[in-house]
Amino acid sequence: MKRRTFLTLTAVTPLAACFRSEQIVLNGTTMGTSYTVKYSPARTGVSAPVMQTGIDQLLTAINRSMSTYDAQSELSRFNQAGHTDWIAASADLTRVLGQARQISQLSSGAFDVSVGPLVNLWGFGPEQHAEAIPDASALAHSRARIGYERLHIDPAQQAIRKDHPDLYIDLSGIAKGFGVDKVAEYLETQGVTDYLVEIGGEMRSRGINQDGQAWRIAIEEPTPGPRRIRKIIQLSGQSIATSGNYRNFFERNGQRYSHMIDPTTAWPIKHELALVSVISDQVMHADALSTALMVAGPERGYQLAQAQNLAALFISVDGSERFTHAFRQYLA
Repeated sequence: MKRRTFLTLTAVTPLAACFRSEQIVLNGTTMGTSYTVKYSPARTGVSAPVMQTGIDQLLTAINRSMSTYDAQSELSRFNQAGHTDWIAASADLTRVLGQARQISQLSSGAFDVSVGPLVNLWGFGPEQHAEAIPDASALAHSRARIGYERLHIDPAQQAIRKDHPDLYIDLSGIAKGFGVDKVAEYLETQGVTDYLVEIGGEMRSRGINQDGQAWRIAIEEPTPGPRRIRKIIQLSGQSIATSGNYRNFFERNGQRYSHMIDPTTAWPIKHELALVSVISDQVMHADALSTALMVAGPERGYQLAQAQNLAALFISVDGSERFTHAFRQYLA
């Protein structure tokens, strides 16, 4: 699955307390990154090894469904299909594509899962190439292939189709978040009520940590180099995802070109926004929204977040920040 080198929200700082309950920590790899699951075993009779096996199996299934790095994945086969007929799709893929389309509509196309041809053209896709500026002809050709409106989903029939045979879907902006949600749902089916699940920096929480407090999450400074904490938030029953443009980029003639592509211009974003964090109930939702707001930029993104009552934090390259009214309640 396409690697997204966004901010990694892995600094979880426990608060001091007189009593510390037992906590299980599971680690692994998935989707080209790492995962960490912390949970209290108090209400589950499932052993840690069995729990990890279950987690690994469901994450492997998601990757086999939604990876663009796996030529045999369900999504890759859809991308390779040179026709516009309906194709049967799994419940998971249908669910993720449906959510992606909703966020695309909400953001007026700032989030667009069909932007993959442009991402690949700029050298940030599965077939990464020498960093170069595409010429106008190549940009126009790739741009002609994109448009989330060309993707059609029938949830009742679990089927999908495309208007253009060359439509290419890349779910890297939402699939990790979905993976976190699926792991969280799995933990709950096993009786776990207190947990923190993280995949590549996207997180979902429930209940309390081993100190009996809300989970404390550190958001780092959006600057290259050593990671430094910028803010600490507290979550209990919420999810957080972050998008940024300060780690995955290349430079040509003093100009930085980010991996985040604006579908409306076919170029990497050029505004001064460095990072957007979004807190929501589902990580899949926060994951896609953080990308949408990041692409939309500091003004349009902030206005959209306020209008939709989203809990969002915006940090610019000059270090300035602002957050929505809904975000304030989570500050530690």
